[in-house]
Amino acid sequence: MLAADQPALRVLVLDNAPPMSFRDEFGHLTGFSVEIARAVCSEMRVNCTFDVTTQSAMLPAMSQGKADIAAVGLLETPERRARMLFAKPYYRSMSLWLARPGVAPGRAGVRVAVVDGSVQEAYGRKQGWEMHVVATHGELAEPLLSGKAQAVLAPMITAINLQKTEAFRQLGLATTVIQAPELSGDAAFGISPFRPELQKEINAALDRIKRNGTYDRINSRFLPFRVS
Repeated sequence: MLAADQPALRVLVLDNAPPMSFRDEFGHLTGFSVEIARAVCSEMRVNCTFDVTTQSAMLPAMSQGKADIAAVGLLETPERRARMLFAKPYYRSMSLWLARPGVAPGRAGVRVAVVDGSVQEAYGRKQGWEMHVVATHGELAEPLLSGKAQAVLAPMITAINLQKTEAFRQLGLATTVIQAPELSGDAAFGISPFRPELQKEINAALDRIKRNGTYDRINSRFLPFRVS
């Protein structure tokens, strides 16, 4: 067990990816992933400091030892596995394509909004799609509302959150699950390659918060369905 008097763990989070990670009306960091990370830190009996990052900056920071944990739902990719470790999954993810009915993935002339540094961006580039890249998940709606993009490729939970706004719903977009292995699967926290001992502790803490009901309470607070 990690001791509480050890130096605080440095935890990276996003701050504009609701409902997973965002700032509440008081400016405090919260969201499903943030609160799971807090619960894990509590179970490990260690102090954690939370620093905001972006999807694109997260991997370099982790691989260089600038942070200990990336409290972001990350799908494992060969590039990510080469540069950091992974905790056990804490939910399953898939990717959704949102566009007007009849606008299929890969259609010529369609610009797709994606988040910089995401697996969705990597997939789009591999497919040769024209893309409009934004820095955060919270910025994905604007390109469609302004006409800069005609589709969005995003994690399922992000896509569902976009549909909560009336302006976005009025676009009348259809939703398609993209059946590609690199866009779906188990999502996990990243761990610094310089702190391999954390992997066992984090995994044990995740098991405990699932057994004691903490995970379910956080799930119910932020998400409209069960994700584990």
